Amino acid sequence: MKEKFVIDLVTDEEFMGYFMVKQIALKVGSNRKTYLDITLGDNTGEISGKKWDVSDEEYASLSRYSVGDVIKVQARVTEWNGMQQLRISKIRMTGAEDGIDLRDYIKAAPEDPEEMFAYIRERAGEINDSGLRQLCLMNLDDNKEKLLYYPAASKNHHAERSGLLWHIKRMLMSGIALCDVYTFLDKDWVVTGVILHDIEKLTEIESDKNGISEGYSFEGMMLGHIVQGVKLLEKQMEELGFDYEKKIMVEHMILAHHNEPDYGSPKRPLFPEAQLLHHLDDMDAKMYDMEDALKSTRPGEFSDRVWTLHNRRLYKMKDGE
Repeated sequence: MKEKFVIDLVTDEEFMGYFMVKQIALKVGSNRKTYLDITLGDNTGEISGKKWDVSDEEYASLSRYSVGDVIKVQARVTEWNGMQQLRISKIRMTGAEDGIDLRDYIKAAPEDPEEMFAYIRERAGEINDSGLRQLCLMNLDDNKEKLLYYPAASKNHHAERSGLLWHIKRMLMSGIALCDVYTFLDKDWVVTGVILHDIEKLTEIESDKNGISEGYSFEGMMLGHIVQGVKLLEKQMEELGFDYEKKIMVEHMILAHHNEPDYGSPKRPLFPEAQLLHHLDDMDAKMYDMEDALKSTRPGEFSDRVWTLHNRRLYKMKDGE
């Protein structure tokens, strides 16, 4: 048995490996037996795992594990619903003797967070409308410390250290480029919508400084970042003296950026810049999920099912000759 990273796992193989705990819970199954439900990861990806029939003695031991711990597991790689899963037989906490380098276990955006923040802030500073510029700069500067490490999700797209900055930066790059194609668009509004659309993910999601999230805050669960964002921005715009129309249009961009009621948007976009914001958000999320799934897929093969992409299995083209 060999030590492996998530990207190296092969179905039906038994192995040993080190992983960071991303989510963990002890649950009771339909057979009334306790089992461990865990998500493990490293800087190459994540995988869910189960340890069945947990004894009372094991329960006491496993109760001490928490998100962020690096553990060693022995497991068999199985497949369930078209996705790899670990059937864990042994599990233990690591110590100094294991020589763990945390950089191997923290998934992070591929660019330096300070540089991403500087790019985003520079685009905010170029906004011609003084009110929109002031609103964006205030939110960036007030939240810089958290933005440097915060993920954009608890799981799925951009659920990684500095993932929220990475999401915003790529959306800005795409949005600014599309303003040169669709010349009737107001770039000030596109830039403003991109910078502010997810700003309340900073309070919706709970995260440590490694960008690892255990889930959502109470307010995040009850309201969600769309409603939280409208509440925050309404107060800020009142303080900045926004006129009625401008205030409503900013709030509408936040409300409509998911487009679908099933995804939390009570209104669909009603002006072009709001429509573009939705497509930028959706496109970047889907491109991220596709890129992430194909990283661990061999050329000429299909990925595991990606439930955020309607459970599709993606094909990775063979390397060129």
